[in-house]
Amino acid sequence: MSIIGKRGIHYLQKLKTANIPPELLEKGQNRVIDASLTLIRERAKLKGELLRALGGVKASTTLLGVPLGHNSSFLQGPAFAPPRIREAIWCGSTNSSTEEGKELNDPRVLTDVGDVPVQEIRDCGVDDDRLMNVISESVKLVMEEDPLRPLVLGGDHSISFPVVRAVSEKLGGPVDILHLDAHPDIYHCFEGNKYSHASSFARIMEGGYARRLLQVGIRSITKEGREQGKRFGVEQYEMRTFSRDRQQLENLVSLLLTDTHACTQHTCV
Repeated sequence: MSIIGKRGIHYLQKLKTANIPPELLEKGQNRVIDASLTLIRERAKLKGELLRALGGVKASTTLLGVPLGHNSSFLQGPAFAPPRIREAIWCGSTNSSTEEGKELNDPRVLTDVGDVPVQEIRDCGVDDDRLMNVISESVKLVMEEDPLRPLVLGGDHSISFPVVRAVSEKLGGPVDILHLDAHPDIYHCFEGNKYSHASSFARIMEGGYARRLLQVGIRSITKEGREQGKRFGVEQYEMRTFSRDRQQLENLVSLLLTDTHACTQHTCV
């Protein structure tokens, strides 16, 4: 487990050994969680209202940051990524026009509801079971405000599980996933952590949140990764056979993109 993850556990243990009544701690944690969800809810509501007032918006890509890094088995840098990504998007060294001529500074194209306050929640001793629920609920809150469509900024790969779960539950069924990664992230419980960044897709598949999972670009996979892939019926495409599989993959992606226009039950991680 990471150093930061251990610190969170040690902090909670100190509170318990200090004879803090558990009901007092839980009430305080609930208030922090409620306040965190209220912040996301009200920001999403405001952005949705403004876009509906502007009119003519079918869907606006909406940034939602999840600065979580403690489930990484090595470096914790992903926790600092959301603000860095925003900094790159709005960097003054370039303009805001896309290749298709869309203007990113137009809120009808791109808007932002801020970050889930992950570290503030963990600082109150909230465990990962509840933290994952907060992330899922945050994604749902954005999805509830038409025409907002969440684009989630991580964060280590453990956030894939609560994000996909939220999308699946909100849409009312399992989704198709195109997963582009060098690793399958499908260990049952990597280093004893069920929420490890290397185990997110095991949780997704166990929960029945994916109808079809295509993993493309894999270059580092263990025996367990292949066994887990077979267990869950995952379609895994490794880089060593990419040249052979390229045409088939292009056809699959084209089919997924075509189906996406007619069906909302697709997502890409």
